[in-house]
Amino acid sequence: MTKMKFYGNGFPYLTKEPLKGKLIVLEGTDGVGRSTQVAMLKKWLEKNSYAVSDTGLRRSPLTQPGLDKAKEGNTLTPTTLSLFYATDFADRLENQIIPAMRAGFHVVSDRYFYSIIARDVVRGLAPDWTREVYGFALIPDLVIYLKADIPTLVTRIVHGRGFNFWESGMDIIKEQDLYDSFVQYQKSMIEQFDLMAEEYKFKIVDANRSVKEIFDDVRNLVEDLIEPVDKSKNKN
Repeated sequence: MTKMKFYGNGFPYLTKEPLKGKLIVLEGTDGVGRSTQVAMLKKWLEKNSYAVSDTGLRRSPLTQPGLDKAKEGNTLTPTTLSLFYATDFADRLENQIIPAMRAGFHVVSDRYFYSIIARDVVRGLAPDWTREVYGFALIPDLVIYLKADIPTLVTRIVHGRGFNFWESGMDIIKEQDLYDSFVQYQKSMIEQFDLMAEEYKFKIVDANRSVKEIFDDVRNLVEDLIEPVDKSKNKN
């Protein structure tokens, strides 16, 4: 059982009760391979008889359609877009993440509010304000920061889905081509993630390596988190 802890006051109306499941977050920049590792981790956990629920940004049925539409038009200010994402996060936390953990599911999240803070700060919002917004956020049991350098990210994007407007920060950097904009934007994002890694005690995994090597480290970190709990249960 895990005690329910928040970064601030949490949801004032929510009873703080022990949670049966764990919250495991994978963070990192665009192109670092988070989605691949989330899928592998989910499969591995289920293979070992754990109940798993996965989630990520822009997956709230309340806000996803509006967020997708807003990003197509690029018409929102950084503050408005930030609060839109905060609403998405709050809805998923209250109606998906916490209920799943209460039921004994381990929740694996492809990014958490840390990614939103990094984007907000890079777009000029005050670091203190962005953190205060997420005082309702549940403190994860484990945050794994997949960290890769810019050449690795560029290679994966080029051989993957390709550069896009938002991942390249074209709304703020205004470079003529996506490549130059991507490099500048992701450097700024890495700087923010590095600062938060110390602030929020992320576990850093070198993501410049092969998918298997990365997953070996991810799996070991998760094993260290969940196995002591299960061993304790077996003693009772």
